[in-house]
Amino acid sequence: MADYKAPLTEMNFVLQELAGMEALSRLPGFEDASPEMVSTILGEVGKLAGDVISPLNAGGDRAGVAIHGEAEVATPEGFRQAYQQFVDGAWGSLQFDPDFGGQGLPFTLSVAVQEMWHSANMSWGLCPLLTQGAVEALSSNASAELKARYLPPMIEGRWTGTMNLTEPQAGSDMSTLRTRAECKGDHYLISGQKIFITWGEHDMTENIVHLVLARLPDAPAGVKGISLFLVPKFLVNEDGSLGERNDCRVVSLEHKIGIHASPTCVMSYGDKGGAVGYLVGEQNRGLDCMFSMMNNARLIVGLQGVAIAERAYQLARDYARERPQGIAPGEKSPGMIIKHPDVRRMLMTMRALTEASRALTYVTCASMDYREKHPDANSRAQHRARAALLTPVVKGWSTEIGQEVASLGVQVHGGMGFIEETGAGQYFRDARILPIYEGTNGIQALDLVARKTLADKGRAMDRLLDEMYDSVTEVRQQDSSLRPAADLVGGAIGALVGAKALLLTMSKDDVYLPGAISFNYLMLMGTVCGAWQMLQAAQIAETRLAEGVGDANFYTAKLVTAHFYIDQILPRHLGYVAMIEAGSHSTMALDEALF
Repeated sequence: MADYKAPLTEMNFVLQELAGMEALSRLPGFEDASPEMVSTILGEVGKLAGDVISPLNAGGDRAGVAIHGEAEVATPEGFRQAYQQFVDGAWGSLQFDPDFGGQGLPFTLSVAVQEMWHSANMSWGLCPLLTQGAVEALSSNASAELKARYLPPMIEGRWTGTMNLTEPQAGSDMSTLRTRAECKGDHYLISGQKIFITWGEHDMTENIVHLVLARLPDAPAGVKGISLFLVPKFLVNEDGSLGERNDCRVVSLEHKIGIHASPTCVMSYGDKGGAVGYLVGEQNRGLDCMFSMMNNARLIVGLQGVAIAERAYQLARDYARERPQGIAPGEKSPGMIIKHPDVRRMLMTMRALTEASRALTYVTCASMDYREKHPDANSRAQHRARAALLTPVVKGWSTEIGQEVASLGVQVHGGMGFIEETGAGQYFRDARILPIYEGTNGIQALDLVARKTLADKGRAMDRLLDEMYDSVTEVRQQDSSLRPAADLVGGAIGALVGAKALLLTMSKDDVYLPGAISFNYLMLMGTVCGAWQMLQAAQIAETRLAEGVGDANFYTAKLVTAHFYIDQILPRHLGYVAMIEAGSHSTMALDEALF
């Protein structure tokens, strides 16, 4: 199996030309994020991802993880050493507060870095992903004392973090959560069981910091009675050294379709009287605190869709270049399968979907940086709304793309794709979790429809649509070969406008409509937004080629890929519109007993 090679030219292009890294570097605190610095960081991370972490991927998938000894989990060979190199390079600290050991660089840059971890080895990459989410939750909500004690070693990477929400009876619906917390002076005793806890136990770091949702005895019923607690694996002494083991342990590991080298744990708290925990934020406001972690985590899960798509594409492309089979049209003798039009169709689909989803993800993450750092309050508010609107699209659409591209990767390999040794099957298996965790894509679609469109009567969507139309108008006003493509994108944007209007109008009289059309609405929006970004990329590529600036091969490929997306993928929007216009009737018509 070929090892991963980070697409550094592509990543730099998206960061600089589409996400606007140069403009981000002018925001207060981001001055160090120069193009040279960004390129250097990406290059160094690419070496670690490709040379050290990627070669562990297939072996980790085969070996998996297991509990041994006193509730310990051993990671696959090489994982600990790779993680130590990650810590030594301070790669987990890029976007965090310098007051706690961070480097204060843009979140958008850290997202590009995280893409490489997940392309190289998604099981391994989940460990720093959860830690960075826990750091974000603590940074936004914890007391000064908790921040001072826990953030520096977590940002450094010496300690990792987890998110403990789900229970056997409480999945997406947190109102039925049963884990309890009882106040004992300056701390709380936590008791209960959590499931699906990613990297809940492992041997890569000296301590693990669990963020646990639980109820106080007098808490109100439902989601309004949930609080958030910090529960360390090992208690921490006043001087920062580690004390005794806390009353929390892994009791079993889930047996999963994919991400075999990532321990997904059933965690038990309080078997011996109660695990010591500390309140994060206010009592009964735990979900609010956790959402500061979950929203960013949803963006990174969308990024995982991009990452696994990139890895699957590279493997399929390399195989197609090396596999001889048949005589392609226009050829006189047998050759490599990359010459066959249907193989080209699959590879171009994989490439175009990956590039479009990467662009949309990075651009959305740039709004997260503007939301925090822009000096103008109105601009911060607009980027806050833009990021909120696009987050479910990035999570939902990009993870659906991850599945599609990984599946096509198997297909390009033909029968060999169904054989585990090629590696294509692992990416297909690993990608399957992405539309499920951090809120299923059905939940993301409902969020987009209900909270992000209906709740504000489409105002945030209108601003985004205006921005998209402006990009189309700019191309139409130029003497460009892209005018026909711009017309196609403009028509698709108009279809999205119509779908939004239908949602706002018909949902008043049809209680089922928002839920029935929400997934297709999300996929419509992702498809059209992807075309918007590919059109912008094509415009830049066309300009650079005309100027004779930069890598002509890269810009030529970018232009061709954008045309393919607009010609062959954007027409999918017509199907989504037709399904949205059909409404809810056929979805809800069948009596439950007849299923």
